[in-house]
Amino acid sequence: MKNKKTLIILSAAFAVIIAAAGFAYGKLSEKSGMQNNLASTVEEESAKDNEDIPKVEMTDFTVTDIDGNSVNFFDFEGKPVIINFWASWCGPCQMEMPDFEEKYLEYGDKIHFMMINVTDGSRETVDTAKKLIAEKEYTFPVYFDTQLEASNIYGIYSLPTTLFVDAQGYGIAQATGMISGELLQKGIDMIYQAE
Repeated sequence: MKNKKTLIILSAAFAVIIAAAGFAYGKLSEKSGMQNNLASTVEEESAKDNEDIPKVEMTDFTVTDIDGNSVNFFDFEGKPVIINFWASWCGPCQMEMPDFEEKYLEYGDKIHFMMINVTDGSRETVDTAKKLIAEKEYTFPVYFDTQLEASNIYGIYSLPTTLFVDAQGYGIAQATGMISGELLQKGIDMIYQAE
């Protein structure tokens, strides 16, 4: 009888925790500006005309470049931006990096690539991230979110996560999880129009 009562109490407590987590996630998403419009997948949004795509105004943040210099997101205004949050311990992050390198080599002067390492200082450090980039000989720009400012502003809870931002500074789409080269190209097509 006592075990049944304990089980009921634990089940009720678990339900309350799940509900609170869902509520907190919703509030964090609203606060960060990453509402459901931007959180929809690139696949869903790329099927729409660009005029029909919901746009979310982005928030500025500061990261550091590979030399330790501070860089602000708003420094990149005027060109589309692809922001990719990653970590060296993340297998899916590593699997999609060759596609990002390929697109960076193709579009690098037309689109800003911000490959942002989520650098927590324990599981992920600047040194471990730099080591991976050097070993793989990637040339795309790497930035370090050592204060987790960008990650917190945009509610990044899963790696990798990619944001597609148009030249006016509006978020167009977000892809959570590893994306293929084809899906990366669809995201690029949403934010970049060849002249």
